[in-house]
Amino acid sequence: MNWASRLALLASPIVALVLMSATAVNSAGPQATLAPPESFAGISDTAARSAALFTEAGKALTSPRCVNCHPAGDRPLQGEAGRLHQPPVERGVDGFGAAAMRCSTCHQATNFEPAGVPGNPHWHLAPREMGWQGKTVGEICTQIKDPARNGGRSLQQILAHLADDPLVGWAWTPGFGREPAPGTQKQLAALIEAWLNTGAVCPK
Repeated sequence: MNWASRLALLASPIVALVLMSATAVNSAGPQATLAPPESFAGISDTAARSAALFTEAGKALTSPRCVNCHPAGDRPLQGEAGRLHQPPVERGVDGFGAAAMRCSTCHQATNFEPAGVPGNPHWHLAPREMGWQGKTVGEICTQIKDPARNGGRSLQQILAHLADDPLVGWAWTPGFGREPAPGTQKQLAALIEAWLNTGAVCPK
C-alpha cells in the first residue's frame, strides 16, 4: 500500500467524525427561493433595476455553499457557520490542496453520504483573488466585474460559469443535511443574465 492510500485510510474516519459533528444541520424549513427577473420589471430606472437583480442573485452568492469555497484566506470553510476546515488543509499552489493532502484525497466524484463528505470531480478552492468571505453583495459585484479578481473572465464567461459549471451546481445538491443555496442554478443564471442585460450595475 502506497503512502497516499495509507493517508486516505487514516483521513477518512477522521474526516467522517469531524464533518458529522461540524456540518450536520437541521433543516429550518423549505429551501429559500430567488425572485425571477420579471418580478423586477416594476423598477423603471434601469440602473436601479440592474442593482436590484444582482442583490437578489447575491442571496445565493453569499450563502455558505458559495462562500465556504471562496474564503478570504488559504483554508476552506465548513458548515453553515463557516468554520475553518478540519482537518486543517491548505489551498496549495493550484487551489486543489497541498501536496500531502490534495482535495481529492477525501472529496471524491460525488457526495459520500455515509461519512458526510461532499464531492465533485473538480473539488477545489476558488482562487485567492476571488475570495468573498466577509464582503458585501456590492463588493462581490465589483469584484466579479474586475478581470484581475475574477479569474480573467469576461462577464459572459462569468455567466457561463454560474450557469453551467457542475461545481457551482453542487451548491444546490450539497447532501448530508447541508442547506442548499437559495433558488436553483437556473434561477441564479437568469438573474445574472438579466443583470448583464441592464448594464451590470452594482448595488451600493
